[in-house]
Amino acid sequence: MTEEKRPIGVPDLSLVVFVGTTGSGKSTFARHHFRPTQIVSSDVCRGLVADDENDQSATPDAFDVLHYIVDKRLAAGRLTVVDATNVRSESRRSLIGLAREHDVLPVAIVLDIPEGECARRNAQRPDRAGMPDHVIPRQRRELRRSLKSLEREGFRKVHILRGVEEVEAAEVVTERRYNDLRHLTGPFDIIGDIHGCRSELETLLGKLGYALRRDESGRPVDAAHPEGRTAVFVGDLVDRGPDSPGVLRLVMGMVASGAALCVPGNHENKLGRYLKGRKVRVTHGLAETVEQLDREHTADPDFVERVREFIESLVSHYVLDGGALVVCHAGLPEKYHGRTSGRVRSHALYGETTGETDEFGLPVRYPWAEDYRGRAAVVYGHTPTPRASWLNNTICLDTGCVFGGRMTALRWPERELVDVSAERVWYEPVKPLTTEAPGGADGRPLDLADVRGRRIVETRHMGRIAVKEENAAAALEVMSRFAVDPRLLGYLPPTMAPTATSKEGTGGGAADGGFLEHPAEAFAAYRADGVRQVICEEKHMGSRAVALVCRDADLARERFGAPDGASGTIHTRTGRPFFDDVQLTETVLRVLSRSLEDSGLWQELDTDWLLLDAELMPWSLKAEGLLRNQYAAVGAASRAVFPGVLAALEGAEARGVEVSALLGKQRERASDAAAFTDAYRRYCWPVDGPDGIRMAPFQILAVQGRNLATALPHDQQLALVDRMIDAEKPAADGHGARLLAPTRRLIVDTEDEASVAEGVRWWLDLTAAGGEGMVVKPLQGFVRKGDGRLVQPGVKCRGREYLRIIYGPEYTRPENLDRLRVRHLGHKRSLALREYALGLEALDRLAEGEPLWRVHEAVFAVLALESEPVDPRL
Repeated sequence: MTEEKRPIGVPDLSLVVFVGTTGSGKSTFARHHFRPTQIVSSDVCRGLVADDENDQSATPDAFDVLHYIVDKRLAAGRLTVVDATNVRSESRRSLIGLAREHDVLPVAIVLDIPEGECARRNAQRPDRAGMPDHVIPRQRRELRRSLKSLEREGFRKVHILRGVEEVEAAEVVTERRYNDLRHLTGPFDIIGDIHGCRSELETLLGKLGYALRRDESGRPVDAAHPEGRTAVFVGDLVDRGPDSPGVLRLVMGMVASGAALCVPGNHENKLGRYLKGRKVRVTHGLAETVEQLDREHTADPDFVERVREFIESLVSHYVLDGGALVVCHAGLPEKYHGRTSGRVRSHALYGETTGETDEFGLPVRYPWAEDYRGRAAVVYGHTPTPRASWLNNTICLDTGCVFGGRMTALRWPERELVDVSAERVWYEPVKPLTTEAPGGADGRPLDLADVRGRRIVETRHMGRIAVKEENAAAALEVMSRFAVDPRLLGYLPPTMAPTATSKEGTGGGAADGGFLEHPAEAFAAYRADGVRQVICEEKHMGSRAVALVCRDADLARERFGAPDGASGTIHTRTGRPFFDDVQLTETVLRVLSRSLEDSGLWQELDTDWLLLDAELMPWSLKAEGLLRNQYAAVGAASRAVFPGVLAALEGAEARGVEVSALLGKQRERASDAAAFTDAYRRYCWPVDGPDGIRMAPFQILAVQGRNLATALPHDQQLALVDRMIDAEKPAADGHGARLLAPTRRLIVDTEDEASVAEGVRWWLDLTAAGGEGMVVKPLQGFVRKGDGRLVQPGVKCRGREYLRIIYGPEYTRPENLDRLRVRHLGHKRSLALREYALGLEALDRLAEGEPLWRVHEAVFAVLALESEPVDPRL
C-alpha cells in the first residue's frame, strides 16, 4: 500500500529555514527535496573556514559565511534553503531579518524527531559518535519552546513534521507567488485610475473594442474583447466619482470571468479597512462611496460583502509577459518586482514620499521613476498628471478623469495610448494637475552610473559585449563635451573593415595593377560566408552623417524633447554636430522633410520621424584641418622641391653626367606626389552656406516602431532613398544646386563568374573616373553564417588612387606594397561586428520607444569601442 504524501507548500522565491536537532535528518531531507545549489549548510560553511565540519570553535565565522551566501542569493531572487539546527530564536532572528531585507517570505520546516532516534543516528556517524550527551536534550528543549512562537517571529509559513513517518511522507511543492503571472503574455489593455467614473469607463472599454454584458436592469456586469485581450486595472476604482458601485460591479465581473486583472489602489485599501469595521477617516471621497454603497445595499444586500471579499483578494502588483511588464498602483522600483512583503505592498499602494508636504498640505512624492533603470516596463497610476508619457520605461496612467481630465489606457505590447475625455468635473482637485508626478515630466534622462566603468551591454544579435573602463572614460569625455543634445542622439554608425588585402598585381606597376584592395577578395569572402547576392554601393568621398528628421519642430519637441525650433539633428559618426550653424542644420533638415513628404514616404512608412544614414560632401566640409595640416602640406612641399630637383638633374644629364637612374626615380616620385595632390583635391570644393553641400543618403535606419536596418534589403532601401531624391524641389529662388545626390550601385552574384567580372569592371570604371571606391554589402542587409555568427555588414574596397591619400604618395612602389600587404585585419573586423551589433541594438531600442538611457547604453558603447587601438589606415 502506497503511503499518502503530505504536500508542503514553499513559495518559489522564499527563504526556507530548517529547524531541528542534530540527527533529525535535515540534510537528508534538504538533499531529497531541493537542488544542491539551493542549500546553504552550516556544516559545509564550518568546513570552509576550518577544514572540519564539526569544529564548533569555527561556528561564528561559519555563520558569517552562511549569512553572506544567503544574502547574495536572496538579492539575486533565488530560492534559498538554510540547513542548520536553528533551534534558538537568536539564530532564526538574523535569518528572518535577511528575508525581510530582501522582501521574500521566510518559511520554517520543523523536523520534530524523537530524541532517541536522533541519538541513534548520531551514534552511527563516526564524526558525531563523540558528541556530548547533553547536546541533543538541550536542543530538544529549545525546539519545543520554539514551536508556538515561530509565526510570531515572522515566519509566513510553518510546516511541522512530527515523527519519522511524517518526514518520509512529506513532499515539497513549489508554489508560484501570487504576483507572478509571467506566463500571461497578453495582449493587455491597462486602464488608469477610474474613481467611480463608470460612464467614462464604459466609453473607454468600447473604444478599446470590449463588448459589454448587462444584467436585467441594464447595469454593466462584465465585458470581453473579441480578440481575447485582457484588461488590467491599476486600482483606485472607487471614491470621488458618481458611481463607485457601478465601477466595482463591472470590474469584479470582468475579473471573475477571466477578462481582467486588477491590483488594489490606496482607495480600495482604505475602503476595505472600512468594510472590516476598522477605524478610518471618511475623507478624500470615501464618504461618497459609503453613501453609494448604502443605497446599493437596499437593492442587493450581498453586494457589499462581495466587494469586501474582492478587495481582500487583490494582490499588490503583477509581473506579466515573461517579466517584461509590471503593473501596480503607485509605481515600484525594480528591487521590489516579484517580491512579497509589507514594504512592497505599501510602496505599490502609496509610493514613496520625501517626508515633506507641499503648499496644499499634500505629501511630496519621491520621483522614483527618474532613477528607474529596470528592464521591465512599470505601468501605474495614483498621482494625477495632465498626460501620460513614458519616462525611463515607466508610465503613469492617472490622467485625472474624476477631476475633469481624461481616462487613459495603454495597449500592451503595442505601447499605444487610448483615452477618453471626462464628461464633467466630478470632484474639484485640491491642487491643479501638473507635470510634477513621476512620469509626467522629462526628469533626468541619463546618469553617470549608466556609462561609467567597465560595462557589459546585452545585445539581441551578438549577446554580451564588453566595454573597457578606459574606453568608457574616453567616450565620456567626447560625449559630455562635444556631442549633440543627448535626447537627439539615438545612433552612431559602426566602423567598417576593408576587404582582405589583394594578391593581384604584386609587381606594383600600373600595367599589372598594383592593387592593395580589389573587389575579387570581397566577393570571395562573402561567397565563403554563404552570401550569394551582394550589392556594390558607390562610396562617396565625404563625411559620415546621421540625420534625425522629424515632420516638424513640434513633433521633435514632443517625441524627443528637442529644443524649441529644432526639427531634428545632423551629427557625425562620433555624435558631434555636423554644422556649427544651427540655421544651416535646419535648412538641410527642411529639404529632407519636404522631400519625404512629397515622395509620400512619411505616409507609406507610417511615421513622423526617421533616422537616415548618409554621406555629406565635400570632404573638406569637415576635414579642412586635416587637409590643410597634413595633405596640403605634403602637396605644397612636393611642388616646392621637385621642380628644382628635376631641373638640376636634367641639367646635369645634359652636361653628360650619368644621373639617368636618379633622374628617373625622382621623376617617378614627382609623378606620385602630383597624383597624391590630385587625389585629395577631387574631394574638395568651396561651400557657401547650403550652396555646394551635397548629401548622399543610402539607408533609412529606423522609423517609429521599426528598425529598418534589419527589416529591408539594401536594394529596397536605396529604392526608397531614390524616391526621396527625385522628389527634391529646387530652391524657391531657382538658384543653387540640388542638395541630395544618388548612390550608384550594382548587384553581384558571388557564385556567377560573369557577374563577379562585371562587378570588378564596374569598380575599375568607378575608380578610374576619380571615385573613391565602393562598399560591398550582403543584399539582405542582416545576415548570419551557417554557424549563427554575424556576417560583416559591409566591407570597403577603395580605389588605387584614393589609397594614395591614406598610405602616402609612394605606396604603389613594389617594396612598399609588399610591406603593406601584411595587414592585420582581425581586430578591425571584430570591432566592426561589435559596433554593428550595438548599433542595431540602439536602433531596436529607439524604434520600440525604450527609455533614453537604454538607447544611450548601446550608443555610448559604440563610441567607447572607437577608443580601442587599431590601425587608422584600415
